Amino acid sequence: MSEKDKWIPLGINRPISWKEGDLTVTRSTAWSGPGCHNGCMVLLYTNEEGKLVKVEGDEEAPYNQGRLCSRCLDLPEVVNHPDRLQYPMKRVGARGENKWERISWDEAYDAIVREFTKIKERYGAEAVVFAEGTGRDIVAYNTRLAWSFDSPNPVYFLSGSACYDPRITACFAITGSFWVADCSQNFIDRYDNPEYKIPEVMLVWGNNPLESGPDGFYGHWVVDLMRRGTKLIVIDPRVTWLASKAEIHLQVRNGTDAALALGMINIIIQEDLYDHEFVENWCYGFDELADRAAQFSVERVSEITWIPKDKILAAARMFAKAENGTVQWGLAIDMNNEEAFPQAMAIIDLWSITGNLDVPGGMLPPHQMVSEAYGWGIEHLSPEQAEKRIGIKEYPLVGSILNLAQPDMTVKQMITGDPYPIKGAWLQTTNLLACCGMDPAEFRQALDNMDYVVVVDLFMTPTASACADIVLPAACFPERYGLRTNDGPQFGATINKCCQVGECKSDMQINMELGHRWNPEAWPWEDVRDMFTNFVQGSFLKGQTFQDLQQQAPVYKTVEYKKYEKGTFRTDGQFGFPTRTGRVELYSLMFADFGLDPLPYFEEPSMSPVGTPDLYEEYPLILSTGARDWMSFHSEHRQVPRLRALKKWPEVQVNPETAVRYGLADGDWVWIENPRGRAKRKVKVTEMVPEWMVMTDHGWWFPEQDGASPNNFGVWDVNINQLMQNKCGKTGFGTNAKSLLCKIYKVEEGK
Repeated sequence: MSEKDKWIPLGINRPISWKEGDLTVTRSTAWSGPGCHNGCMVLLYTNEEGKLVKVEGDEEAPYNQGRLCSRCLDLPEVVNHPDRLQYPMKRVGARGENKWERISWDEAYDAIVREFTKIKERYGAEAVVFAEGTGRDIVAYNTRLAWSFDSPNPVYFLSGSACYDPRITACFAITGSFWVADCSQNFIDRYDNPEYKIPEVMLVWGNNPLESGPDGFYGHWVVDLMRRGTKLIVIDPRVTWLASKAEIHLQVRNGTDAALALGMINIIIQEDLYDHEFVENWCYGFDELADRAAQFSVERVSEITWIPKDKILAAARMFAKAENGTVQWGLAIDMNNEEAFPQAMAIIDLWSITGNLDVPGGMLPPHQMVSEAYGWGIEHLSPEQAEKRIGIKEYPLVGSILNLAQPDMTVKQMITGDPYPIKGAWLQTTNLLACCGMDPAEFRQALDNMDYVVVVDLFMTPTASACADIVLPAACFPERYGLRTNDGPQFGATINKCCQVGECKSDMQINMELGHRWNPEAWPWEDVRDMFTNFVQGSFLKGQTFQDLQQQAPVYKTVEYKKYEKGTFRTDGQFGFPTRTGRVELYSLMFADFGLDPLPYFEEPSMSPVGTPDLYEEYPLILSTGARDWMSFHSEHRQVPRLRALKKWPEVQVNPETAVRYGLADGDWVWIENPRGRAKRKVKVTEMVPEWMVMTDHGWWFPEQDGASPNNFGVWDVNINQLMQNKCGKTGFGTNAKSLLCKIYKVEEGK
């Protein structure tokens, strides 16, 4: 097969832009910032002055088919916001005073190179960490920047890397690939393609895709499938809209998902409902899994999860008996228990023993944009420095799968200097004090201990105002070129520049220009578009240029099911899966090599009614955080008037019976408190949550308030992460942000 035969363009030579009256329309792809990283294809409208004035969905794009959420539709308010960072700035007062002076890009780059070089010469390149957040497709460019500086410590500062990485890593260890729900997204003609079959059953597990839009998955796909006959089993403590439409709703106690999955596996095995042919031919360790699952009788699982046993039985049977089934899983699997890994393992084993791998309407391996997405440019890191990466000895699984430092150990090392000092921090696409930093006070202490801190962002954030020495203005996606580079099957989509605000630059351009100064050999490009062309050469689009992709986007890889039976799944051309045994390793040899339990298991979360009963007496509610909405993306959008009007304050969802018990009414300000701290919220009384649970959103701060310390835009009053700690599971992955314990009480003046 030629390289050209491996991919299919939607349309050759589609126009990138055209005129409609006085407006210019530019095709592009929506990618943070601002907003999420799903990659909806959009039409951007600019006026004769080059100002973005309107956004619409691209109806010709098969992924979103013209559908957009409020964040995307309100993009012009973000791009043109008067508080945008538009020029590089340096601190002119003490840290935290929020006093700044405008400087040029050359002055900013010179200062960064000078100060980071001082640290490198005194302590070594490893003394500078390069932190990235969840948006703005920056991962590959941030790691390359770190490695070209000879630092082994690019890092994602969420405890236990508990966003996507636990699920990805578990999938690779067991099957050799990650997997996504097959919602026909591989086909240009989508549901009408003759090779496709809709899933008979879909498990929606640990997320609310209609509001969260997670990782290249569009919530409206679930509705599309429901209209065509797909039945849902929803596993969620809350009664979401999808849960209300499900055939079966399992209101699982937070953090007990591993027990539920193992219980379902046990039912399927005991009742002989598993796919014998697939298990016998393509699975390794089935007997060991059966023995482990046998410990989870339906009675025991019901007691652990608080789900009636008849519902557990019905769900297991329904999924196993379906002709094909798929799973749309989400962030709760990564962060409702420090032991996130066994949760993910059990769910993977569940869809595997039912034969739902690489079949129409089952689970599909995504087509990675670049197989070296986490290793692009690693040749510029010396082997001696690579050995200094934080956490690889203590958590060897992290070291074997990711090229990132372990986050929990990194923040502690920034404070203690053990085993070597950390003295510089590059913070790009991350707002640690308001968003992903568990225990923000610990992060504040860590950043205060740095000799030099650089922040790259769209707006002045609590993190920048409190901790930065230099702030660089990042471009929004209409102001830059880029690639759609997530793990979904659609590739070749481009981000196309249509406007310019101030002196803002894309993250990629910033990294490239800074890289020119300290390691030009690692950054040989003068134009980011040439850099993107180089980036895609490790993918199925080898031979294509960025300019080619602009014209042809979106580009799809050709579809082939059951690749494991045809020798097209493994790089060596052998039949089977890309694992050591060539099979799905239900008993993981990789985990065994690292001294980890090779089978899924269940442990109580660090805080729970069962695991910490004394604590539960004082803090009698289970707290889940991170509730998503259509009005914000993590800590973004808090200063955007129209979106803020839709949700003005941080909220906590409280069941009506719980509200009566504590004397609360809709709109009351309350404290949510546990032994680690407290945060303010407004009560939203709703039957969505059960009586034993409260649910709240995250990422809150108030841009309208004073940004100087100690206030820092009000973040210390409302940051729910103050009730958490930087604590991961045994593997170095996973954390607890969704199964905490708390109490709630009204805010009183002065208290």
